[in-house]
Amino acid sequence: MAEISLIKRSLAELIGTYVLVFLGTGAVVTAALLVKGWTPIPGNEFNVGFGISEWLAIGLAFGLAIAVMAYVFGHISGTHINPAVSIAMWATGRLPLMDTLYYIVAQLIGATLASLSVALLWGSLATGNNFGATTMASGVSYWQAIALETIATFFLVLTIMGTAVDKRAPSGFAGLAIGFVASLGIMAIGNLTGGSLNPARTFGPYVASMLFSGQNLWWQFPIYIIGPILGALIAAFLYDYLGDLKSKQKA
Repeated sequence: MAEISLIKRSLAELIGTYVLVFLGTGAVVTAALLVKGWTPIPGNEFNVGFGISEWLAIGLAFGLAIAVMAYVFGHISGTHINPAVSIAMWATGRLPLMDTLYYIVAQLIGATLASLSVALLWGSLATGNNFGATTMASGVSYWQAIALETIATFFLVLTIMGTAVDKRAPSGFAGLAIGFVASLGIMAIGNLTGGSLNPARTFGPYVASMLFSGQNLWWQFPIYIIGPILGALIAAFLYDYLGDLKSKQKA
């Protein structure tokens, strides 16, 4: 079989990221609309307005989107749909630098287009929740947020390495495993950081917030760059060590 061109693989990454961000942040916006009458619980500064049922729905929306896209585009681009994953694959010798740059640009474009679609289709209803943007909850420190994103992304990329990258793993289950661990990560830390695990997932809503609601959230963006990339790198190198993967495979 002829190798799929970089342009086609990048387009697959763009579409996959679009699907992820549109469905995931669409679920966030919808959840915010459904709990419009919510009132804070006295003394609970971490309560951002969503109960566990809302976080379950949001986590499943993101996780199932990842799982489906893994089955749709996994054999074309690897379905990274996450700059942190692409960087980890590059750092461990599985993705050339030029491919990595193309993937990241495509992912950011896909996420931005998805958030612009949410802004267009939900309109003013989405502005109150900043188009599903991830932000720190009150009472969470900057470094605390970075640590939470690092740990959750570590779990995600460790699962990717063990089920999708390592060719010794049983076939056919990678998408479900990766989707489930993403859902669990979002449910675990969503109330504290929004549960990004993905710089592109945060980038798109930040662009929409800046353009349509005048909110400047970019001062928090380093959280969602440093945390996910650090977690992804630790997971990728650790799995290479534990799994004794001496033969580097392309992602």
